[in-house]
Amino acid sequence: MNKQSTKPNTGFTIPDRASLAAMAEVIREHRELALGNILLLSEIPAPPFHEQRRIQEFMHRLIECGIQNCSVDDRGNGIGILPGTLGDQSILVAASADCVHDPDKDYNIAVQPGELTGYGVSDSLGISALATLPSMLDHLGIQLKSNLVLLATARSSGRGNLEGIRYFLRNFKQPLPYGICLKGSPLGRLSYTSIGMLRGDIVCTVPPEYDWTRFGAASAVMIMNQIISKIVAIPLPRKPQTSIILGSIEGGSAYDRIARKTVLKLEIRGEDAALVKQVGDEISDIVAETESESGAEVSLDIFAQREPGGIRISHPVVRSARQVMEGLDIKPLIMPSTSETSALIDQKIPAITLGLAESRGISEEQDTIDISSLHRGLAQLIGVLVALDGGAAS
Repeated sequence: MNKQSTKPNTGFTIPDRASLAAMAEVIREHRELALGNILLLSEIPAPPFHEQRRIQEFMHRLIECGIQNCSVDDRGNGIGILPGTLGDQSILVAASADCVHDPDKDYNIAVQPGELTGYGVSDSLGISALATLPSMLDHLGIQLKSNLVLLATARSSGRGNLEGIRYFLRNFKQPLPYGICLKGSPLGRLSYTSIGMLRGDIVCTVPPEYDWTRFGAASAVMIMNQIISKIVAIPLPRKPQTSIILGSIEGGSAYDRIARKTVLKLEIRGEDAALVKQVGDEISDIVAETESESGAEVSLDIFAQREPGGIRISHPVVRSARQVMEGLDIKPLIMPSTSETSALIDQKIPAITLGLAESRGISEEQDTIDISSLHRGLAQLIGVLVALDGGAAS
């Protein structure tokens, strides 16, 4: 387990293939602990700004692992610090505690041969792995020289807009040379850049005094349809890459009633911040024009923003992660991030996001995790931690 090989030009000492395989096998033998944490934490609803129950359960898991330095800060983040043998630096490992929540969904997780299935189970895999990490390090006999800061972030998704991790980074007193952010899937996800982003809602409301005789009068659904048609007609360049994601539309109440309110959730993503802003301005103009023409109340509420940035694929942190993946026969799936990694990037902290397991049906009623892939995902995380623990970013 202690055998290591130094590969050139990385800045870190990477566990060799045999050591990584041995790690994965030990984790597989003790995976009941990881599965137990997934079941426990996944079944606790945790919408943004209401993550307290899940974070308290996360803290209990850390305390049971013997971590005494645990606290919840003023933004609701759960923090546990596993001291290193030297403690001269700290490595941050973060996962969001909150997730998309629907009160009408069943949060019970079904355990099937080789699979865990349930609403939002992949979203909860990151914090579950975070709760499992100290015990797995203990089973592996690994003691890091660096302190390990385990952060379950509150107020991350939706209107949370990464408020939790941003608050933590502003107030944590120790230097953080690098960080790892955890996402449930896909296994092999490797994010080391942040893409520019604007996220918001377009709300169309037909007031009670609406003049149905005026030219162009229409229900809120028809007005929103006009807005969507204009949005999809906005010309977008291929380089730098830019896209508009129309995430969902909600409105109306019955077959025989004219819809008086609709909400369109959308996101603008792009490699160039100025171009993202330009597209946002064009959508704002469309909203204003539609309100003037239709007589309805139409508004655009931008509540989240990200700036593009990050580190290069040649950075020692990224290169080390790729080599660990190679040693575990995990194919890297390189993609930009709009989650916690972007907050670290904003603070000039070299950071990556790792996916932990194979899954399917994330956007559907039944989200399913492939249990057989989980031990490699956790071994990947620990292999990267071992590498970071022995080197210094540059």
